[in-house]
Amino acid sequence: MKKLIAVIMMLVMALSLAACAAPAAEEATAPATEETAAPAEETAAPAEEADAFQSSILFCGSTSLYPIISSLASSFTEGFVTWDKVDASFPDSNISIYVAPGGSGVGVSAAVDGTADFGMLARDIKDPEIEALGADYKDYVVAKDALTVSVNAENPICKTIDNMDTDTIRKIFAGEITTWDQVDATLPAEAINVYIRDLSGGAYEVFQKSVMGDSEVTPAATQSASMTELATNIAGDPWGIGYAGFGAYNKANAEKQVLFAMKVDGVEANEENIISGEYKIQRPVMFVTGKPVSPAAQAFIDYVFSQTGYDVVVKNGYIPAFTPAA
Repeated sequence: MKKLIAVIMMLVMALSLAACAAPAAEEATAPATEETAAPAEETAAPAEEADAFQSSILFCGSTSLYPIISSLASSFTEGFVTWDKVDASFPDSNISIYVAPGGSGVGVSAAVDGTADFGMLARDIKDPEIEALGADYKDYVVAKDALTVSVNAENPICKTIDNMDTDTIRKIFAGEITTWDQVDATLPAEAINVYIRDLSGGAYEVFQKSVMGDSEVTPAATQSASMTELATNIAGDPWGIGYAGFGAYNKANAEKQVLFAMKVDGVEANEENIISGEYKIQRPVMFVTGKPVSPAAQAFIDYVFSQTGYDVVVKNGYIPAFTPAA
């Protein structure tokens, strides 16, 4: 019976992941063991409880939050294996936590229509989205992030200026300024190559609101499927510019500086200025739900907001938005 239930759950999760339209998904699932494969009569007492217990959890959405939740899902699963090891009142079902990247908009939609338990976002949630999620809406802010206006560290502009005003940035991303000599006359007349997140990403909306206003990003901009890809694209193009997330920027520069972040209106994108709000191109990194949180999900959420979760947030280059419980 247990094996049949496991097969059914795998099919359900596969359909859910497809609904999230994710290019890739990571599943943290406990391996079968002799203990978990015990005959039905040995676990007959909690059978009804196990049937009602939600042993699988699905997160879908933001590629910025994806590596954090994916890493924590893996360590949680490997550390506990079955739910009864998390809490003795839980059944001995295998832990299965699925994490699918797909963009903030996709994450919210999946949470609204119920194909995911939690939608991951890297932007503020909108009032209509909160309304759509209903009376059981809850949000969990994991980290603070910012969008750095980054250029390749080998671009000669790094030696001439370290600041751009909002209007100059807007004109570059709108395609009104198209060569580097138009930014600084001492630079060569090389074409400016603009890199952005794809239109389903939260970063696109944040940048549009904070910088672009009524202007549209140039159609010539290269869209990136994730923030990591965006940072990699800038690092590989001496004449590139893009809005790399603070976390992605820090990870890209971990071993060697390959990106250079411009100040925006004279304000540097650093931890102090992001926390204070002085650096204006910033966003929350969070997950949301519109359904009652199951005991299993709450146990994992507690793990996310533990010291372990805090350390993973820092390791990924973000600023934790919480203080772990003592």
